Amino acid sequence: MNKKTAQILWFKEVSKNDIGLVGGKGANLGEMVNAKIPVPDGFIVTAGAYFDFINSTSLKEKIVHELSGLDVENSKKLQEASKRIKTAIMAADMPEDLVRQIKDCYHKLCGENDRYVAVRSSATAEDLPDASFAGQQETYLNVKGWAKVVEKVQKCWASLFEARAIFYRQTNKYSHLKVGIAVPIQLMVQSDYSGIMFTVNPLTNNQDEVSIEAAYGLGQPVVSGEITPDQYIVNKKTGKISSRYIAKQTWQLTLAGKTPISKKFQDVQKLSNKQIVELAEIGMRIEKHYGRPQDIEYGIEDGKIYIVQSRPVTTLKQKTTELGIDDSKKAKVLLEGLAASPGIGTGKVQIVKSPKEINLVKEGEVLVAEMTNPDYVPAMKRASAIVTDLGGRTSHAAIVSRELGIPAVVGTSHATKILTNGEVITVDGAAGKVYEGDISEIKKVVESKLDLSKIKTATKIYMNLAEPELAAEMAQRNVDGVGLLRAEFMMAQIGKHPKKFIMEKKQKEFIEKLAEGMGQFAEAFHPRPVVYRFNDFKSNEYANLVGGKEFEQDEPNPMIGYRGVSRYIAEPEVFEMEIEAIKIVRNKRGLKNLWVMMPFVRTVEELREVKKILSVGGLRRSGLFKFWMMVEIPSNVILLDDFLDEGVDGISIGTNDLTMLTLGVDRDNEKVAGIYNEMNPAVLKSLEKIITTCRKRKVTSSVCGQAPSVYPELVEMLVEWGVTSVSVSPDVIEKTREIVYNAEKKILSGKKK
Repeated sequence: MNKKTAQILWFKEVSKNDIGLVGGKGANLGEMVNAKIPVPDGFIVTAGAYFDFINSTSLKEKIVHELSGLDVENSKKLQEASKRIKTAIMAADMPEDLVRQIKDCYHKLCGENDRYVAVRSSATAEDLPDASFAGQQETYLNVKGWAKVVEKVQKCWASLFEARAIFYRQTNKYSHLKVGIAVPIQLMVQSDYSGIMFTVNPLTNNQDEVSIEAAYGLGQPVVSGEITPDQYIVNKKTGKISSRYIAKQTWQLTLAGKTPISKKFQDVQKLSNKQIVELAEIGMRIEKHYGRPQDIEYGIEDGKIYIVQSRPVTTLKQKTTELGIDDSKKAKVLLEGLAASPGIGTGKVQIVKSPKEINLVKEGEVLVAEMTNPDYVPAMKRASAIVTDLGGRTSHAAIVSRELGIPAVVGTSHATKILTNGEVITVDGAAGKVYEGDISEIKKVVESKLDLSKIKTATKIYMNLAEPELAAEMAQRNVDGVGLLRAEFMMAQIGKHPKKFIMEKKQKEFIEKLAEGMGQFAEAFHPRPVVYRFNDFKSNEYANLVGGKEFEQDEPNPMIGYRGVSRYIAEPEVFEMEIEAIKIVRNKRGLKNLWVMMPFVRTVEELREVKKILSVGGLRRSGLFKFWMMVEIPSNVILLDDFLDEGVDGISIGTNDLTMLTLGVDRDNEKVAGIYNEMNPAVLKSLEKIITTCRKRKVTSSVCGQAPSVYPELVEMLVEWGVTSVSVSPDVIEKTREIVYNAEKKILSGKKK
């Protein structure tokens, strides 16, 4: 058999050297089959068959005619030309000999009875090695019967002329007639469980770990982000599971469609420990074969693991380069908002109107929404940047973007109206600007000579966290604990106003859900401390929860309104539910590393009163249970000694509120936001007084606001004053560790002189 002229090849007949014949996807499947990786069998209609089809009809002339002189920037004309070419391809007769070959191979693949197959596109260009056509062509799942397979093969051919594919080739100056397309036909795995496996931890870049996501049913909802999967981390060296995150799953996708899952199975671990380890071993074999980390899709049917796709991991963060703004390009500013998460992100716009549409967001696109909530997180993970109409620097979009290390601009007022789907934009999360087009450039950065994943500092580096599903991965980082665990995000995930639970006499349900979220953090970081800040929802934020408007009144200024400890004292019933949840985690689950922190304590009398409620509820200070207080109001600074006299183990400075209340400015109000500055002398004097007082009183002091993430020079000052810990967003953990290390080194060398 002459492979180069063959119209159909079986997976076992091809390898990674045959990309020109069967495309990247086809070559990869053949490579894995020959490496004895458990891949569902199949065959490939080669690119040669496609070229023979085009050349044996009048289609070549039709394509040239339609695309000659086409202005691909004219969206309407591009769509019209695409439609005419695709119609012509579907109208042409496939050669009878090829139809017969597809029919025979399909029957041989299936055996006695017709089976479901996947018909996938695998674009190729033998003399264009730098071309990337991923995601531009179609894939058809659950295709049954040889005639349907023939039809889908022809549809895959036609998809080579989708408008987006024509646009890509034209703008990158690739010949439309040199790009071919092969079509792998592969047995479907009717997965009982499925998911994605990375042979490197994609969040921490730790190459000693395998990250596995798993869910019930077929894999499409996991890939698209409609379902939040379980996540397991396996240590490559020991082969042991180092962490687990179990996600609740209420429905699954099966051959019958969207199917509900029995309550009995919704909260259980999807894969057995044995399956997790076996999967990790297969992943490591694939990585070893290819010589680089892999992004792998798998399915498990009747207990047998199948690998359906593997590709190199392309999302690892670069150590020596980062994106910046190319100043030489004329940049048109489309929108301005609040700088919420630093960094540069570029990509196509995808507007999401509700959580039901999060599957629309593809890897590397810019997620644009009115605002986000916890349901958006799977899509946020795939996005290159986030832009919202509403929200401030402490909104869900801002906080989660910082946790994920994704650039974000919030509060633009009308991003969803000005931007259009598919439009390419550049988001500058540090400047709060959104630019037209891709004006990014790769800039070299100085690589640290320190191994930041291992160095220790006297000043502890804590992490600010909010999303329970990130706990397991974040715990793998070189971090000393969680200095700020926000209650509000867990409550937002629960979704209903706490008082609604009380009214319905469902307090137990609320307590258990809250304890589950707390427990995920405490278990993941054990034995490192996790400091839980009691809920500090403002009235307008509480009102957004289901039933919230029933219990909340409009306030002219919620920031200095009914919030924090004042609320606990006036309405202790919600506060008491939080106390019960903490006791479950600490006493029943034995996770004594969960500590507490009081937000927005206005007066010494309030602190005294709230400590009484805490004590009556069964939580008292001890060597194993630390009680912290937020210092974020000028009264806390002025009367700090009086507050400490009441008995406090540690304080945490909320630089966000402290700066706003010191300067009398709302940083989320664009008209005065420019005045907001944590480096203002008045704020710095307060910080110095707080830290030096705590040092003198032998009370631990931490800083958990956004300032240390933004101002490296402030971190040096904090260390010099004697701060005991700094709690920052995950995206700047390593950077902060290095600044602290160098600051401590400088202080020590100064003492020696």
